[in-house]
Amino acid sequence: MEFKDYYAILGVPADADEKAIKKAYHQLAKKYHPDVNPGDKKAEEKFKEVTEAYQAVVDPQNRKKYDELRQNYQQWQARGGRGNFDWDRWQARPGERTYTRTMSPEEFAEIFGDLGGHGRFEGGFEGAGYSDFFSSIFGMGGAEGFRPGPGARRRRPYQAGQDAEAEVQVTLEEAYHGTTRIIETGNKRIEAKIPKGVRTGSKVRLAGQGGSGLGGAPRGDLYLMITVLPHSLFERDGDDLKVEFPVDMYTAVLGGKVSVPTLNGEVLLKVQPLSQSGQRFRLKGKGMPKLEQPRQHGDLYAQLKIVLPELSEEEIATLRKLADKRH
Repeated sequence: MEFKDYYAILGVPADADEKAIKKAYHQLAKKYHPDVNPGDKKAEEKFKEVTEAYQAVVDPQNRKKYDELRQNYQQWQARGGRGNFDWDRWQARPGERTYTRTMSPEEFAEIFGDLGGHGRFEGGFEGAGYSDFFSSIFGMGGAEGFRPGPGARRRRPYQAGQDAEAEVQVTLEEAYHGTTRIIETGNKRIEAKIPKGVRTGSKVRLAGQGGSGLGGAPRGDLYLMITVLPHSLFERDGDDLKVEFPVDMYTAVLGGKVSVPTLNGEVLLKVQPLSQSGQRFRLKGKGMPKLEQPRQHGDLYAQLKIVLPELSEEEIATLRKLADKRH
């Protein structure tokens, strides 16, 4: 027979008081409850295991017997586990049912209240089933399982609300500065905050704004699926931006200051003499805010594009003379 360490299953020390045991069981029962994990066999088995452990150590009579067994088993292991452990000493006598402990309505509500449960239950839920170890020690046939106690009522289904999605389009300027949207869900209108730095594919979570839960379970969440619209000037690359800025040939040859657009206003950029078309300039921190750290920004890469100005006949003639001289 396999020994079960019920304290380890509940995640509490062997000297834990009843309050700590109840708290640990409540957390685990809520996590693995079959109504919270429909169709999940592993969660169902885990729920049975923690419920069995709770029954073994929360009842003073059961716990006294189990603690004595556990101490003897650990001593046998410390001696090297030689020979067979004397299980017979701990077997329940025929007809013995030392485990039975019907929860009071107050205790049941304390543990299962936020799982949608009502009434009293003898140990747990119908069909949960005890292990051979528990049945052998405490005298309850595993096939009988946990049965409703007197006055128990059927539990309401407990199921968290479903999550929902809504598509939202924003401009690049809105993604840069942050914005809001009015979202209609059911008969409600919600003002949703779109944070700085969102990009196409970002999800904005609105907690508790999804479908309704059953049996007192929490509502689902609403996720806004973000699409950032293309921009006429800027091209986005992660948190960086790219932009072309026009420069006349005089400035490209002689150098000078040129105005470059950014999403936060124009800035002056110094162009060195004899700059070539296609040359790139990095403007540090002039890109998009970082979604997780909005005070930090990417960079803006400005690409020089030489644009010919309108020239007079006199200017064209002068240029022709310079070209002939150069050749």
